[in-house]
Amino acid sequence: MPSLTENRKAHFDYEILETFEAGLALKGYEAKAIRKGMARIQGSYIIIRDGRALLVGTHIPPYQTANTPEDYDPDRTRELLLHKQEIRYLTGKSAEQGLTLVPLEVYTKRNLIKLKFGLGRGKKTIDKRQKIQKREEGRRINRTLKYSQE
Repeated sequence: MPSLTENRKAHFDYEILETFEAGLALKGYEAKAIRKGMARIQGSYIIIRDGRALLVGTHIPPYQTANTPEDYDPDRTRELLLHKQEIRYLTGKSAEQGLTLVPLEVYTKRNLIKLKFGLGRGKKTIDKRQKIQKREEGRRINRTLKYSQE
């Protein structure tokens, strides 16, 4: 299950409550570009409209510029492949106050391309500062322990 691309800022900006897995409806040259590691999911999000889950804001550049159709849009909205029950569950959860669906990682499972996304609540800036402060404090403690052992 090698990761092809991941959204590193998602865990910093959101508190992920639950994770899900979905397939992506892609064209052939998009799948090749993703396998080559050319896709970017930073800043993208998932919406549910008309009973379909859609991935918005993902950038997948053309695999081979010369062989790509002229009307190709690298930022087009792509459909997620989910069961109806999952879509209903996500519709109810995303309607709750402050919850959003955030893409976390694109990876391969056997020969399929999958998207791991999470149901997240946006963090406040004070939460982010506390996380940074805690991380810095841990580093400082590790440094002093390392130097005291020598």
